[in-house]
Formats: sequence, structure tokens, C-alpha cells
Amino acid sequence: MEVIHKIGRRKTAVARVYVSEGKGNITINKKDLENYFKTPTLQYKVKQPLTLTENNEAFDIKVNVYGGGITGQAEAVRLAISRALCEVDAENRGVLKPEGLLTRDPRMVERKKFGQKKARKKFQFSKR
Repeated sequence: MEVIHKIGRRKTAVARVYVSEGKGNITINKKDLENYFKTPTLQYKVKQPLTLTENNEAFDIKVNVYGGGITGQAEAVRLAISRALCEVDAENRGVLKPEGLLTRDPRMVERKKFGQKKARKKFQFSKR
């Protein structure tokens, strides 16, 4: 099996994932998974597609991720890993699709408009 390269995005975070056969090591920006994503919730999000398809020990994963915050980055990595697993074995799609792991979340921050304080909030109105 050659190296599979996939991209995942969430908000402004972009994750590039390189999946190859191995022992289950996950490296993110040249750091170990536990050192990069410190909270168990974020670690669970990253490992979720591997756990569902029962591939925890089957692949070595290298990730380059930038932009956004830690939660957006974790979800971007999760999408990229899910896409890569679908390319490895087409049957994985049937497991990941119902869980919503192959759907790109389109929600983005709404831009600030001129003449307003934020995207929707207005400046205080004074009647008199």
C-alpha cells in the first residue's frame, strides 16, 4: 500500500493527512497525538473513525494541520482520516457515513458588517 494523502477542513482549520501501513502511530505537526491534543475529548474525536472501522493498530498517520483553534483542528483531522479510510477500503464508507464523519461542516464565522458592532449586533441606539 502506498501513502494516501487526504485533506480535511473545518472553519478555518486545514488538515493534511498521510496514511500508510504501520503500528497505529499518530503524529500531528511532528508531535505525538497526546502531546498535541491534550484533552481526552479531542483525542477521541481524532481516533473516532479508526475506532469505528476497527483500524486502531493498522495504520501510521502523519498530519500537518494549521489555522483555526484546537477543536476545529481536531475535527478537520477527523474528516481527513475518514476520507483516507474510505479510499483504503470502500466498505468503511458504510460505517462512517451514518455517523456523519464524511460530511464537511459548512458553518463558518459570519463577517462583520460596516456600521455595526459585529456581524449581527448593532451599535447602541439612542432615541434622544
